[in-house]
Amino acid sequence: MVDLFIGRVLLKNNKDQDELDTEREIIMRLQNRILMLFFASATCETCRQFAPTLSDFYKQLTDEFYVDRAAQLVLLYISLDQSEEEQEGFLKELPKRCLFLAYEDPYRRELEAMFNVEEVPTVLVLRPDCSILIPNAVDEILRLGTDCYHNWQEAAELIDRNFMNKEDFEEKSMRSFSDPVRRLKYKVEDEKKKKKKKKRKGWGGSGDEGVEADGGAGDKEGGGSPW
Repeated sequence: MVDLFIGRVLLKNNKDQDELDTEREIIMRLQNRILMLFFASATCETCRQFAPTLSDFYKQLTDEFYVDRAAQLVLLYISLDQSEEEQEGFLKELPKRCLFLAYEDPYRRELEAMFNVEEVPTVLVLRPDCSILIPNAVDEILRLGTDCYHNWQEAAELIDRNFMNKEDFEEKSMRSFSDPVRRLKYKVEDEKKKKKKKKRKGWGGSGDEGVEADGGAGDKEGGGSPW
């Protein structure tokens, strides 16, 4: 799921509409979570009727007022509105914790085409690996309420963050992005070691074998030189 939004700017639905625009912020917000992409429009009557239900659904799963620990769930509004004013008005009906794409961001329409969204409202539910879990969960949310999340959680095989140390989770989150750097670092270090060995052979005449032989003799005589 993270790959879908790396390099993008996500906005928080709070007063200041804070941005999540760094790779690390995106990863820490989306990694190992189920993502609900909410495709809707303010001009759609059904969307406006469904918005309060979706808002309550999300709050009851993620707001500490309702639960001891927030569900590993993210709501992202994908506006199909005809104007920025319509989008801003519709966002007022959604939770402050939800995210959204700016109206001028063309990625909104790209996502619509990517997932072949043909009707609104649509709540597309994605696993953490970006595969589709539920093509449209609107009816399921209306019928089952928060119970449907537990079905999603089991089907998505989420890693429970409460059984991981913070450091372990952050390391896991960043691993795929740091691995290439780590491999390059080790490759450079290996090259440096090879060069040092060549120099020793050039200076000492007999190379590493001579060093090992001296070390072995020292051990037999009681530990070798203290220096």
